[in-house]
Amino acid sequence: MKASELKEKSVAELKSQLEELLSDQFKLRMSKATNQLGQTHLIRATRRDIARVKTVLASKAGE
Repeated sequence: MKASELKEKSVAELKSQLEELLSDQFKLRMSKATNQLGQTHLIRATRRDIARVKTVLASKAGE
């Protein structure tokens, strides 16, 4: 997902997306811990998506 797409969303949508991403991150970490995760790059991608959402939320809070 791109930052420009995130800037168009409302704060409520961003918060729900953040919750979903955090849940996905937890599931990916548990899969990795049990050696069931074949695509380890998804952990990094999810972490960066979380950072993007948090950045946009912080910028909207400052407005």
